[in-house]
Order: sequence, then C-alpha cells, then structure tokens
Amino acid sequence: MDVLRPPLIRIGGRVYRKNLIQEQAFPHEEEEDFCAGPGDCTDEPCDAFVVEETERGFQCRVEVPSPLYKYIIGKKGETKKRLETETRTSISIPKPGVEGEIVITGQHRSGVVSARTRIDVLLDSFRKKQPFTHFLSFALNQPAIQEKFLQFKEEVLEKCSKDHGVSSSLFQNPAKLHLTLGTLVLLNEQEIQKACDLLQRCKEDFVDQITGGQPLTVEVAGVEYMNDDPAMTDVLYAKVHMKDGSDRLQMVADQLVERFVASGLMLKEWDRVKLHATVMNTLFRKDPTEERNNTMTGKSSFKERESFNGQNILKLFENFYFGEVQLDSVHLSQRFSSDASGYYATSGQL
Repeated sequence: MDVLRPPLIRIGGRVYRKNLIQEQAFPHEEEEDFCAGPGDCTDEPCDAFVVEETERGFQCRVEVPSPLYKYIIGKKGETKKRLETETRTSISIPKPGVEGEIVITGQHRSGVVSARTRIDVLLDSFRKKQPFTHFLSFALNQPAIQEKFLQFKEEVLEKCSKDHGVSSSLFQNPAKLHLTLGTLVLLNEQEIQKACDLLQRCKEDFVDQITGGQPLTVEVAGVEYMNDDPAMTDVLYAKVHMKDGSDRLQMVADQLVERFVASGLMLKEWDRVKLHATVMNTLFRKDPTEERNNTMTGKSSFKERESFNGQNILKLFENFYFGEVQLDSVHLSQRFSSDASGYYATSGQL
C-alpha cells in the first residue's frame, strides 16, 4: 500500500483513510486501526447518527449484529479498552449471541462521536470479510430445464469425460439451477427483514413497471466460460436472454442491485449484472457439499482449484438448448439451505 495514497473508506457520507499498520499473525482475526480523514467527526457535530444528551453527559446507540461484537471487543478486550481510553467514553456491549445495541456514553459529545465513528469504520471493514449469507436469485429449476440439464450432463460425460479435469462432480445440482444477481451479508433477523422490505419496495418502485406485472419469458441456450483460457476452465455457464430480444431482464437485475448497493446491504462488484446460470464449477469438485452459488466472486476456501479443459465442451455444446422458462419472482435465497423442492430456502421474494 502506498502510504501517500492510503485506501479510502466511505461511511455515512463521510470519507476516512485506512492507516497502514504492522501486520501480526494471530490464530483469529485481529482488529485493524483506522483514522478519520478530512471529514473527521471528532471535533464537530456529526449528523450521520443521533447523539443524545443525558444527565451525565452524552450517549449514542449503535445497532450491531451479535456476530460482529468480537471485532469491537478485540483480543482480550484490547480494542474496546483502547477505544474507551482514547475517546474517554464507556462502551457497553451485549453478551455474545444476544442481539441488542452497543451503547456509547461519555461526558463530552466529541468523544462519543469519535467512538461511534471509529466503531462504524471497524464494523464496515470486518463486515466486508464475512462470507455471504444470502443472495438475490431467479430460480431456473423448472422440471423441463432440469431435464435438459441432465441431458447436457449425460452427453458431456459421454463425449468429453477423457478431457483433462472433466468429471461428474463438477456439475450443478439441477434442483438449484439459478441466476445470481448479487450476494449479501445478513447477520441477524433485523437485517434479513430490512432486505425483504427493500425487495418489496423495489417491486412497487420499478419492477412492475419494467415487467408490466407479467412474468419474463427467457431462453436458456448456449454455454460460455468465465476465464480467459478455455483449456483451463473453472466455471462454465449457460447463457440467458429474453425471448422477445428486449433488455428487460437486464434492467430488472441492474436496478435491483443498484438499489441494494445504495442501501448498504450489498457491495458493488460489477457495473452490470452478468446474467449467467452456472452448470459446471471446479469449486464443486473440491467438496460435494460446497455451496454451489458463488460463481460471481470465484472464491474458494481451498488452496487451489483444479481447472478442466472445456474446449471440446464449448465446441460440441456451443448452442445447446436448455429450454424456455417464465421468471415471475426474485428470491432472497439463503446460502447452505434447501426447501421442499430442493431449491434454496427463501427468506423473502417479490
């Protein structure tokens, strides 16, 4: 990292710089240090949150999901102690596993504001490191699509099984075929409900207008690969397009992601949503129980993915027709889950 150009973090309309610190190896993740930038709240009122005046001074409440408490507490309580000492405040944190509010109290408003700002920066940093828990999806697991997918799998294994790395374990579970629009980290029921409410507002604000209140008829046809070299393929996906040739599906996807990013519930990964349905993924090879969804980030918990040679598959199945499907709902799908149909359990949908 260039010390003269440190990375910037934007929270609540303000910009903070992340200072370079000495990296240390601990068995568990350790806290990081941050310093506010030119818009520092320490010496001026901050309207990004509410600071109440009490008989003993000032107080501010922060809603924090319980899995993130440990990052405010730090190793052996060191982060919390340092925050309290440097800002001259007292920070009250609920017991582990108990949902509630972190309460910051102090005699001086500037100290309370400073503590709150630093907590927000810490939480923002560590939230980004959490594995995603939910994702927005269109289900593509209709019986006709599943049947064609199984035909595709059978023919690939029949014609290309001798190609390097190709095996039956690479294929998606047909009951979980889907389009991923974007991933979310939702750490408690309140955040899940917030996402569900936003999804319904999106339906009212623009989805119904784009779709005319009718299902979108799409065709799933042809295959393509994610990386640059088809001989070293990690993800092979089926292409999806509107049957009428319009861009309405792309519009719905892009505007949903834009709205969720603006709300802070989702991180922006792409300028446009890449509409694709994963059919083969080398992540599946490593562990049959591995979540078969995260093709957008391509991250794996394993040291190395074993790629496969997809050249023959791409040549032989370039125009394979998986079928036509009516898309009538967007799901807030829960990772590592299944419902009665075999698809991901749904926390909410529009």
